[in-house]
Amino acid sequence: MSIASAFLNRSRDAVSSAGTLVSRAGRAVSDQLTSEPVPLADPPPGSGLRPVMGDPGLPFLGLAFDYFADPVKYGIERAKRYGPVSWGRLFGVEMVGVFSPEGIESVLVNRDKAYANGPGWEYFIGPFFERGLMLLDFEEHLHHRRIMQQAFTRDRLTGYLKGMNAVLGDGFAAWQPGARFRFHPAFKQLTLDLAMTVFVGHHLGPEADGLNKAFFDTVQAGTSVIRRPVPGGRWKKGLDGRRVLEEFLRAELPAKRAGTGDDLFAALCHVESEDGERFSDDDVVNHMIFLLMAAHDTSTTTTTTLVYQLAKNPDWQDRLRAEAEALGTDHIEYEDLERLPSMQLAIKEALRITAPVPSMARRTVKDTELLGHWVPAGSIVGVSPFVVHLDQDIWDDPFRFDPERFNDERREDRIHPYAWAPFGGGAHKCIGMYFGMLEVNAAMHQLLLTHRWSVAPGYQMKVNMVALPYPPDGLPINLERIR
Repeated sequence: MSIASAFLNRSRDAVSSAGTLVSRAGRAVSDQLTSEPVPLADPPPGSGLRPVMGDPGLPFLGLAFDYFADPVKYGIERAKRYGPVSWGRLFGVEMVGVFSPEGIESVLVNRDKAYANGPGWEYFIGPFFERGLMLLDFEEHLHHRRIMQQAFTRDRLTGYLKGMNAVLGDGFAAWQPGARFRFHPAFKQLTLDLAMTVFVGHHLGPEADGLNKAFFDTVQAGTSVIRRPVPGGRWKKGLDGRRVLEEFLRAELPAKRAGTGDDLFAALCHVESEDGERFSDDDVVNHMIFLLMAAHDTSTTTTTTLVYQLAKNPDWQDRLRAEAEALGTDHIEYEDLERLPSMQLAIKEALRITAPVPSMARRTVKDTELLGHWVPAGSIVGVSPFVVHLDQDIWDDPFRFDPERFNDERREDRIHPYAWAPFGGGAHKCIGMYFGMLEVNAAMHQLLLTHRWSVAPGYQMKVNMVALPYPPDGLPINLERIR
């Protein structure tokens, strides 16, 4: 069975997107006007390479209706029609989509240095996350990454965990359980508080709501159709959000340079490479904006997905709670992760079902070959883990929550190193991967010990995946305090 037919025949219990009447109407028009396959560009004569085939979609709008209505279905249907490499017009530009583990590996490992991060992401988020680590390339990226890695050593992670546990404990204690508790916004605020405490070194006050909105607006702006600062538009909101974040961090910077704190902000102000090189003030601010976003948005996505799945699968919720209770401590330590094996399986499955970064952008800096296709220089390329994570040819019953697929006996992910790639790969593999896993483990451990939850009969969480995934309804759960 193809991944497309599997998709159409299975309930969209785990992954769905919010569509509107406008997008459905536009989709109907798009279906009627679907173009015949055409090549992105003709390969050089005698190269033996195939052209990347695809279609542009509607005039001006391209394939926006199809994508915004349901990005998962869009990717799966493109893979069915064109194979693992195709092109389409999205967000005002012709994009090459990559929908296979082999293709993801080729792009992310980037052995011939044909794919650049900065020029790829710049089109989408450059104005909002200027010179963040993800937007740097090659030697400059390696230079910044070597310095930044000093802020993510095991000793520092162990220190960060103490702050995490304290913020999580206070946050969960302050929650007011009820029949329709909106988990996602509550946890997103908590992870922002956590990130600000661990990364910046203090609790948020009245500025919390403004900073949360600023992060949301900067993330959402990257998928704007109108990429101009039109008042009230998504792009303008993103620029305003960036300004709020930058002003906040620059006001904190002098004290961090002068102090000796153990938070991440202070670490970035003082860490240096083996050659004695340090970050400039601009570097510190740019990296902090990106890290703060990544630290609380992606962890929120993964935890929200897991909370939903544990509500729909109470046997797994009970299993993880029993494992947490057997640990015999309210707060985990770094060494405790290996004593929570079922938790690790469940988190991996949550990362598979809802990839926290659904697509990763690159731009080719020279002509290159991709799975036998010719991709010319200057092409924007998007690799799509969220499609590969739901591929029927890789995963058994891919839309079902089944953490045991990652156990030592089955290890479905072993079919290919990039069948499961929530953290990317290659030189740009997520530098905060261990921090994020630690954060989700710490949060779920405390939540399981102190609360029990369920969802209304028949409820299915819908996920907006246009930018970073989130449930538009906030994931209403029936939350009960048990301790």
